[in-house]
Amino acid sequence: MMEKKPGFWGLGAAGSSVRQEVVGGLTTFAAMAYIVAVNPLILGDPNGAGMPVASVAVATALAAAVGCFLMAFLTNYPIALAPGMGTNAYFSFLICGVLGVPWQAALALTFWNGLIFLLLAVSGARKQIAESLPHGIQIGIQCGIGFFIAFIGLKNAGLVVESPATFVQFGSLLEAGPLLALLGLILMTVLTVRKIPGALLLGILAITVVGIVVPSGGGGSLTKAPESVWAGSVPLGEIFFSLDLLYPFREPALALPVLFTLLLLDMFDSIGTIIGVSRPAKLLDERGKLPKISRALSADALATVAGSLLGTSTVTSYVESAAGVQAGARTGLSTLVVGVLFLLAVLLAPLVTAVPAVATAPALVMVGLFMAQGFRFLDYEDFPQVGGAILTAIAIPLFFSITEGIGIGMIFYTLVMALLGRAREISVLTYVIAVGFAVFFAVEALL
Repeated sequence: MMEKKPGFWGLGAAGSSVRQEVVGGLTTFAAMAYIVAVNPLILGDPNGAGMPVASVAVATALAAAVGCFLMAFLTNYPIALAPGMGTNAYFSFLICGVLGVPWQAALALTFWNGLIFLLLAVSGARKQIAESLPHGIQIGIQCGIGFFIAFIGLKNAGLVVESPATFVQFGSLLEAGPLLALLGLILMTVLTVRKIPGALLLGILAITVVGIVVPSGGGGSLTKAPESVWAGSVPLGEIFFSLDLLYPFREPALALPVLFTLLLLDMFDSIGTIIGVSRPAKLLDERGKLPKISRALSADALATVAGSLLGTSTVTSYVESAAGVQAGARTGLSTLVVGVLFLLAVLLAPLVTAVPAVATAPALVMVGLFMAQGFRFLDYEDFPQVGGAILTAIAIPLFFSITEGIGIGMIFYTLVMALLGRAREISVLTYVIAVGFAVFFAVEALL
């Protein structure tokens, strides 16, 4: 009898199934579909880049689809990609708004950033950087991303609101949105503990349906019924291949510092997210390394290059992929599902954007809670490791930046180890990264 060969996706070896991967992909997409609506608003802001909103919406969905397909086929990992939050704001409001760089030139800077990123990935330099992060910092990244996701979820739910006195404070359960989100979080928790397949996705759908009949504070219902299911025209011509490729060579004094910052943001956001999502997905080997990290980083870089040609800011791995992992995603098949859904989102944008923030918010909180369990892998007898992990985890949500959270954790850990006489336990590359972050913070302060 002939031995049955494993399929392309290796579902059996991963302990998964087609159904499990589809549910995971649907869950990831539901958690990150907001980018189709939010990214165009950020890049189209007249005080920022001022790009054509309708065109950016199409570019956003297409770039996300391309990124997901690249990750699916190059790595077989359940990590979805899309234009990144944070870097899109940096693109629009700082590069274009403050520095006055035309959006066509900013797209060129994004293109060159992706190309350099790709060269670093192919050469293995990015893999060495990722693997040089101390164990405690890697744990801190995972838990910090968890806290970050949970904080965003609580904010989207209205359970955390702005306060001029204490920066943030508790919202009001007398309002429909926060109350429904809290009930949704309880529902998702119960379904998860009872091991109901697709618990997060079922919770999102339940809140969306209930939201149709629940009034919002501003009038109408929480779930806005779309005017139509299908989008009309699909405009892209205004921004497609509109980048000014030679801009960095004409304006090197302005372009190079911006390019350096983009590269650093992209590199450590990607590395942090991939490491953070890989651990709960059980993708790491017995040495705690990610076998195909060079391919994953290459997919990330290629997606950024493609995104800049389509007309959007840096494309990166998404922390919301952890929602799909929690729902059962273990292979690239789930990422393929996300990519197909982003293609459909080009035509089904009105339907996709009808899912309210209070529906996806509790799913993000749930994912954050699961990721924060990574602290159990720390050696609590080694305080420099513990201190670096906790500082990184706290800094990521408080700084609202994965990159800067990693940076402060790396500087702290490296200096503490050196001052304790344990300098030889740290690799040369770890020192280089810590110094690089110190320079990055100094340049960022000057800008």
